[in-house]
Amino acid sequence: MIHLRPLAGAILASVLLTGSLAAPASASTRETVAVSSTEAAARPGNGKILYDRISGGRGTLKVKNGTSRDSVVTLVRGRSKAISIYVRARSTASVTDVRDGTYTIFFTSGSAFSTSRGRFTRTPSYQRFTSRLRFTTTATSSTIWTLTLNPVRGGNARTTGVNPNDFPA
Repeated sequence: MIHLRPLAGAILASVLLTGSLAAPASASTRETVAVSSTEAAARPGNGKILYDRISGGRGTLKVKNGTSRDSVVTLVRGRSKAISIYVRARSTASVTDVRDGTYTIFFTSGSAFSTSRGRFTRTPSYQRFTSRLRFTTTATSSTIWTLTLNPVRGGNARTTGVNPNDFPA
């Protein structure tokens, strides 16, 4: 099960999202991309922001990647890509300045990431969470979401495969 957990300020406020989830690899869409070895050689650091159009808020997104493959998590607001963060395998990364709003969460996993193409070039998979994340800020609190990319027993989020051409790269 994939697990989503929101925090409001310092108080844990769990939100149960309906449904269950099979392992992410079973819900993925794969493609193969040809790229030179020099282009794919520069593996981004954990937590590297690859794209940012939403900084300046007070919301936080924490991403735990317990899988054996690197991932890129992308938040989309409306139809516009808002931010993308690189999360290495078996690592955790955070975005600490997410603006208020409701976001659809996409993620891709694979190996040999091409920074120029914004995609994994070996064994990529493309997925989207079926539930959206809402970030809100008040005078005394802001939203903190924890997103776990690997299956978690008792997890509360579903994913669905995404056509690589429809992935917000």
